[in-house]
Amino acid sequence: MSEMVEIVDSLENRLSKLISKMQGLETTIQDLKQELNKANQNIQIQASEMESLKKQYEKLKIANSLLGSDENKRDTKLKINSLIREIDYCIAQLSD
Repeated sequence: MSEMVEIVDSLENRLSKLISKMQGLETTIQDLKQELNKANQNIQIQASEMESLKKQYEKLKIANSLLGSDENKRDTKLKINSLIREIDYCIAQLSD
């Protein structure tokens, strides 16, 4: 009978250790989920900043071309032609 009590005590001990380890792992999982969410938010913020900077760079290239730079003249002319086509399309739509 004493052996049975020792086995039960040993099992209870192991079970309580497993439960405490499980609780520790659950808190670790929660912490990691929070870190992941923060990292995803940072990625989204950086992606939007990068997109904004790309647009700003394109605007600066066009402005630089308009000021007389030969580097991006072709791109500027293509952009202007595209805008003119859009305006012509809008005028055609309005006159219909």
